Amino acid sequence: MSETIKKIGIPTLAVASALSLAVLATSMVTPAFAAITPVTTDTGCTNGGGNSPGGQQPTCPGSGLTQQTETENQNPSGAAPPGQNK
Repeated sequence: MSETIKKIGIPTLAVASALSLAVLATSMVTPAFAAITPVTTDTGCTNGGGNSPGGQQPTCPGSGLTQQTETENQNPSGAAPPGQNK
């Protein structure tokens, strides 16, 4: 090898290696946390007798009806993480 490569190339390679190891170590020490949030979905309606009105959509538009909902924990991508829902 020429003297120039030895003087410039080897220290540059050492600095680049140390920098990449520092970035790798930092990423391993600080894990990324995704926020798990509860999402409520309308599932149906019931009237005073506990029956579902015929032809009713999941959202209750009329009075005298009780909204039935379901809650599911979801991550930012909209998927339910395993073991997070009961």
